Amino acid sequence: EKKRNPAPPFTTSTLQQEAARKLHFSSKRTMSTAQKLYEQGFITYMRTDATNLSNEAISEIREYINQEYGNNFVPKQPNIYVTKSKNAQEAHEAIRPTHFLNQDVKLTGDELKLYNLIWKRTIACQMCNAEFDSVSVDIDVNNTTFHCVGTTRTFDGFMKVYTEDKD
Repeated sequence: EKKRNPAPPFTTSTLQQEAARKLHFSSKRTMSTAQKLYEQGFITYMRTDATNLSNEAISEIREYINQEYGNNFVPKQPNIYVTKSKNAQEAHEAIRPTHFLNQDVKLTGDELKLYNLIWKRTIACQMCNAEFDSVSVDIDVNNTTFHCVGTTRTFDGFMKVYTEDKD
């Protein structure tokens, strides 16, 4: 049995990286779109190294997860993320939507794409771990070893909402 933890909420650099991977946005395009979302009140300030969320945001997110996906997707304790960088600028919390419950978002184009990316990552960061069954087999044939690994997801957890891409 293996578990996979959700990724932390976005910082400026992780937002730029993930928008490049998933949306094919340049850093400039990502930040100008994020600036528009911030100015319209849809997201928190987008220049931050912090991965922490306010207690109010965490409560709203957990309530949303419980309503939409059920109690088994809400961890017993909130997931808390700590910034690893010594020089981190943490005057603001992580990049996140400003509201989670009863929202009416009327966005289009790049703004909608980036907002959805931020929304999904923020919701997922407060969900339970994904769980897997993993089996590995080594087969020796004529002094050559073949190694095979098979993995089956047994509980979606945060992956029901969001999966971080790899370069």
